[in-house]
Amino acid sequence: MPEERLHPEVRDAVARLCKDFPDEYWRAKDRARAYAGEFVQALTEGGYLSVLIPEEYGGAGMDLAAACAVLEEIQRSGANGAACHAQMYIMGSLLRHGNEAQKQKYLPEIASGALRLQAFGVTEPSSGTDTTRIKTRARRDGDHYVVSGQKVFISRAEHSDLLLLLVRTTPREEVAKPTQGMSVLLVDLREAVGNGITVRPLETMLNHATTELFIDQLRVPVENLIGEEDKGFSYILDGMNAERILIASECIGDARWFIDRASNYARDREVFGSPIGKNQGIQFPIARAHVQTEAAALMVEKACRLFDAGEPCGSEANMAKLLAADASWAAADMCLQTHGGYGFTVEYDIERKFRETRLYQVAPISTNLILSNIATHVLGLPKSF
Repeated sequence: MPEERLHPEVRDAVARLCKDFPDEYWRAKDRARAYAGEFVQALTEGGYLSVLIPEEYGGAGMDLAAACAVLEEIQRSGANGAACHAQMYIMGSLLRHGNEAQKQKYLPEIASGALRLQAFGVTEPSSGTDTTRIKTRARRDGDHYVVSGQKVFISRAEHSDLLLLLVRTTPREEVAKPTQGMSVLLVDLREAVGNGITVRPLETMLNHATTELFIDQLRVPVENLIGEEDKGFSYILDGMNAERILIASECIGDARWFIDRASNYARDREVFGSPIGKNQGIQFPIARAHVQTEAAALMVEKACRLFDAGEPCGSEANMAKLLAADASWAAADMCLQTHGGYGFTVEYDIERKFRETRLYQVAPISTNLILSNIATHVLGLPKSF
């Protein structure tokens, strides 16, 4: 079954909702570098940000394929799912490894929209993608952890009530494997900001609500530990696989938006007395982008199916993200070229989406790191680092 037909009822409903937030809305948010709060609220009220939360906690209890359908349709409409997508992939760590008390306390309020879980604190200035070298340290002090350190490229921290924070509870040099000794804490930002956490916005080339976090003697209740101490790295892998698959679905949506815009423009734009879409020099790049996108969508579907079945899917999630990000970037370049000078004007929205989709060549994992993972873990080649 083609990926675009999965969960058609969800797709249709999301597409209808997105019509209330046209290009002009996103253009204004981008110009002002403002958070799309109204859009996120509408998605929350529609129940689309709680699709992965089980029904007993107030959610829809649907699978990752449904979440992918939501995000793909958001992107295909020309909107920006980065304003809200984290709540879906962060959910994996809490759902799979949180205790019942934590689920009862947080999930119903997240599902209703009373709480937002939108921030994921992993990356640090000195470690980058080498997560095992994080330096943010949490030491036990009675019934609290005391946390100090720094995080960077933490999106939506200013627009989230809760933060999922990866810390070291045992120094790297004291564990048998570098992936050991890390723990996951659920931090209430409503209490923490100004009382141990300082949030500093980072200005970037796109409107992504990105920040740095400075953490100094932050006290976090031990009851906010997700799962067991020192085993947090394995917990965030669930979230990372979901993240890559969900981001891949966004890239498919972006690619289809670019292809739609380019096709429509090529049919209507006349130069030398005929539509430019009549020329194979215009036709073939659009057709190639469509072929790339459909092939990438099948890989996203496969990764999603494995994730929902509870089967190992790390390599498939990586491949889906790489192929979908490449497809969206190729489609973006094609769309800009098809529009010529008009593609660079703000009113056509192509330059905005061009900037937004470029991010996914780098985040949430770089293309080179994916290729390294596939080379060593799938093909058995020697590690280069």
